[in-house]
Amino acid sequence: MKVIASHNGLEATQRAWQQLEAHCPVIDACVEGVTLVEDDPEELTVGYGGLPDEQGHVTLDAAVMDGRSHRGGSIIGLTGVRHVSKVALRLMRESRRVMLQGEGADAFARACGFPTEDLLTENARKLWRLWKRTYQANKEWLPAPKDEETEELMKILTYYYRHPAGTVHVAGQDQQGHLACVTSTSGHCFKTKGRVGDSPIFGAGLYVDDEHGTCGSIGHGEANLLNCSSFMAVHLMGQGMSPKEAGMATLEHAARHAPPFELDPLGRPNFNLQLYLLAKDGTHAGVCLRGDWKVAVTDQSGSRLEACEAMFPSN
Repeated sequence: MKVIASHNGLEATQRAWQQLEAHCPVIDACVEGVTLVEDDPEELTVGYGGLPDEQGHVTLDAAVMDGRSHRGGSIIGLTGVRHVSKVALRLMRESRRVMLQGEGADAFARACGFPTEDLLTENARKLWRLWKRTYQANKEWLPAPKDEETEELMKILTYYYRHPAGTVHVAGQDQQGHLACVTSTSGHCFKTKGRVGDSPIFGAGLYVDDEHGTCGSIGHGEANLLNCSSFMAVHLMGQGMSPKEAGMATLEHAARHAPPFELDPLGRPNFNLQLYLLAKDGTHAGVCLRGDWKVAVTDQSGSRLEACEAMFPSN
């Protein structure tokens, strides 16, 4: 029995582990873990408090996939409902459809009785307004005043503008060896209206095959979409590679196919990808293109953050 997650999911792995100990289905356990992150207004890339699109609207994406049944549910562009992962799970269980987006996703969530609310917190609204007044200054907006609040917000804004992708991914294996995974996100901060990343797309943002393993990704969604990163990693584990080997081979493939406009002066991708892999035999790995990223783990040895293996030096 094991649960792994992206760097921001340590508490999520603990919640999911508790659910597994209570013999909860592994897909439900993973979703329960993710809801902790969706509830956290300090996590600016997921759920309630997630940063909005360029027009100030918070839209959420999520997907769930169950290894035992090989079924999944995906919700894209949901508004007004923070637990988008639970909506995706309901879609998987109650519908013949696999994916709903926009107005259809909203209608389905409301038909299921999910409560609606304004997901744009005051902090996220201030960051969005500062973004407009900083990166669109002298076009439509006057620069923001130079005061203490602006300075503090600018530190946060600078980080997220340089690292626009944000997501939480959780995967688990139960006592019987069955696997499942879930991904939830508010997408790129200040994204173009209608933009869809990899998180809710099976084979890109997440994938599971009960015979081989599971993989989830965060980072530059377009690269994951074009390389079907999660499917490739699971496929390679099915061919006998370890989670680390499969993850690094997948990253190498994505790096080799990066377009010229996404290369640094050394010919390396100027974006980042992080993959979180859990094999059928219970082994796991976290890998990334660069940086000091972590994979969260809860198992019989307890809960911890482990370093991801990086393909390129940070500098």
